[in-house]
Order: sequence, then C-alpha cells, then structure tokens
Amino acid sequence: MTHATTPGTALITGSSRGLGAVIAQRLADDGHPVAVVYRSGAQAAEAVVAGIRAKGGTAEAFAADVTDEAAVTALVAEVADRLGPVTTLVVNATGPQPEVDPTEVTWQDHLDQLTFFVKSPTLLMQAALPAMRERGGGRIVQIGSDVIERVLPDMSAYTAAKAAQHSLTEIWARALGPDGITVNTVAPGWIPVERHADVPADAMTAYAADVPLRRMGVPDDVAAAVSYLVSPQAAFVTGERIRVNGGHALG
Repeated sequence: MTHATTPGTALITGSSRGLGAVIAQRLADDGHPVAVVYRSGAQAAEAVVAGIRAKGGTAEAFAADVTDEAAVTALVAEVADRLGPVTTLVVNATGPQPEVDPTEVTWQDHLDQLTFFVKSPTLLMQAALPAMRERGGGRIVQIGSDVIERVLPDMSAYTAAKAAQHSLTEIWARALGPDGITVNTVAPGWIPVERHADVPADAMTAYAADVPLRRMGVPDDVAAAVSYLVSPQAAFVTGERIRVNGGHALG
C-alpha cells in the first residue's frame, strides 16, 4: 500500500515552536509518526513531543542544521531508523528576516535567504526521495509566504527567495509526479506566533482591518491546509500554492 493511502512518517523542520509545532501536532493527530526537527531549543522540541504523546501520537525530537548537507543526510537516516522512512516532508524552517532598503541589500543578504528557502529544501527533498520512491509515493509541502504578492520594498531578499522556493515546488511537482510524489506550497499571511509576542496590539488590529475576513490567522489555519495536502484527499493536487491569509493579498 502506498503513502497516498497510509500515513507514513512526517518530518517537519523548524517544528519546536511556531507554525511548525502546530503542524507537527496536527499531522500526529492524523496518524503520522512525527519527527520534530529543531536547530536549537531542545526543551521546546521535547515539549512538542510530549504534547503529541499525551494525545496518543508518536513523535521523536531530532536536532539538525537543515542547511548543512551532511546533517540533512544524517537526519533523514536517523528518522528512518527511529520512526520509519520519511514519506511526508514539511519544509518549514526559517531564519531571520531583516528589513533592508532594496538599494542597500547585499549579495550576502540574498544568500542568507536562499540558504533557507532554496538550499535547505533541495537538500531535504533529495535526502527523502529514495524512500518515497521505494514506497511508491510521498508528499512534500513547503511553507511559503504571501509576501510575494504584497511587494514590500524592504523585504526584497526574503521575497525573492520565497518566489524561488515556490518555483522549486512547481518544478519538483512535474519531475516527481511520475513517482507518485505530490509537491505543494502553503503560503500564509501574517500568522502571529511566539516570536511576535512584542508586536503592538494596534499593529495587529490595523493588519486585520485590511483582511477581507477581518481577523488575524492562527497556526491551526496553516496546519489544516498542510493536513489536507498530505492526505489521500489531495492525491491529485500537485504544483499548487495555497494562500492561507484570509484574502489579504487579493487585488
């Protein structure tokens, strides 16, 4: 039986907190053994694992730098040993997103973003691919952003990298489709998580006022989209970019 009908091990990068932690819990609720991957913050990762186990799910925490080739290869092998072959890959890890005037952006600024949103996804896909092919299929979901439509001048490096990331999604969807592997992007708007704790309430109010649904999104909104895309119900959906932003980027 292929991954298209049987939940397999799900590896979620950057899942010790924020969107990744909620996605990990949702996929565990769906029946996937879950690899909670983090770069720092072991205590937070173990808390996510404990939460999953408390609800009857299966999870383990794994520390890895997902921008390093050797580390990614070792990670996917360790997850397979402890939880089973990775057949669902959720590329969620991110790094700092500084705001820089586009006239002052450096090539290093671009490289920093491309490392997270082009290099790391490529390494992860390549490491997970053999098991997906062997099992007759798999799911890859990249966590993108609606920033591509918002055209924010001070976010040029981040925006360019996020656009490149979705281009990978489309190319991989075409290339890996014959292997039964679907590849999609979930593109959230501004979804407040722990790192936004110091954002003034009036800033969120102003943002929500510009959202057609008149509210901020919550992590569960993103997790629900990921859950759908890795489910059997989405077996014929690939190469798509689903915005989860309450219509905020509509023209």
